[in-house]
Amino acid sequence: MKMSDYVFASESVSEGHPDKVCDRVSDAILDALLTQEPTARVGCETFATTNRVIVGGEVGLSDKDRLDDFMGKVDQIVRDCVRDIGYEQDKFHWNTIEVQNYLHAQSAHISQGVDRDGAGDQGIMFGYAVRETPELMPAPIQYAHAILRRLADARKSGGEPTLGPDAKSQLSVRYADGKPVEVTSIVLSTQHSSETQSSDDIRAIVEPYIREVLPEGWITPKTEWHVNPTGIFVIGGPDGDAGLTGRKIIVDTYGGAAPHGGGAFSGKDPSKVDRSAAYAARYLAKNVVAAGLADRCAIQISYAIGVAKPLSIYVDTYGTGQVDSAEIERALNQVMDLTPRGIRTHLKLDRPIYARTSAYGHFGRTPEADGGFSWEQTDLIDAIKKAL
Repeated sequence: MKMSDYVFASESVSEGHPDKVCDRVSDAILDALLTQEPTARVGCETFATTNRVIVGGEVGLSDKDRLDDFMGKVDQIVRDCVRDIGYEQDKFHWNTIEVQNYLHAQSAHISQGVDRDGAGDQGIMFGYAVRETPELMPAPIQYAHAILRRLADARKSGGEPTLGPDAKSQLSVRYADGKPVEVTSIVLSTQHSSETQSSDDIRAIVEPYIREVLPEGWITPKTEWHVNPTGIFVIGGPDGDAGLTGRKIIVDTYGGAAPHGGGAFSGKDPSKVDRSAAYAARYLAKNVVAAGLADRCAIQISYAIGVAKPLSIYVDTYGTGQVDSAEIERALNQVMDLTPRGIRTHLKLDRPIYARTSAYGHFGRTPEADGGFSWEQTDLIDAIKKAL
């Protein structure tokens, strides 16, 4: 029997979290290469620790001279990312960190399959949508992101100068009859500038922003607050804890409320279905829910490396569907070409739109005029209904 009354928790991390610093660098390098060539091949990993950022992986442009020229720009790309995030600590400062670049040309054995329009790797990808928020996202992760984005805006605007870039949030949300109704606990840990600031001092700073972001009535007298529960949090970012690209895949997607295929997104060009097919699956799931065909929908798509056509597509509406899931599967196959090339073309993914995805979630965002977050559009509603 499906539970309808329960508490579910999700966490988010800020753009200054060590892993997110690395995601940002990897995606900024991807954007820089896509700016030069829309079909650039990129698999970029970043590692960050005290006073050091190390970049490595495979990249490819059709012109070797342009690739050689690009390698000389990596150092500045890294520093610009760290500066924009806001790190000017003694042991992690954008101007003094040591940057090591170990990027190299993509393996010809990998590129041969991709160049024939096949998938860049095997794997399974999931998309999900649910009627819990206006963005059709699970409420715990959506609002955990929103809290940290609001605090980052306050920090960067100068409104809260004592807050630092590194932060984490976690919300436990109570559901009644399957719908989110209140927050039972709030966990917020944020870096700050002075060792004289107590947990109570930090709560006084962040609580108004948290209340601003959460739906009215969700915070109650029973809500438990844990703000900087360990006390002082002055040393943060990669100086406090090493970071690595791709370690926050649940933060990046649905906060654990839906399955995840296992592949990370950041630093990967859209020929890699780990990224592009996950975006396509979210796009399709969101349109299914937006069309009123289900209140909740998960979609799985599977691929083989070098093979263009998906091996399978699976739809689960968790008993909320207005039509049979098999009919939805057939309709989705008609309304979108789910080959890697088809996805890139439909969602216009061969553009430098990825650095902005590296923090606060890849989903539940607003589609942007330049094509950013194109997978969040709900422009397939009529086509899906017609295909049923």
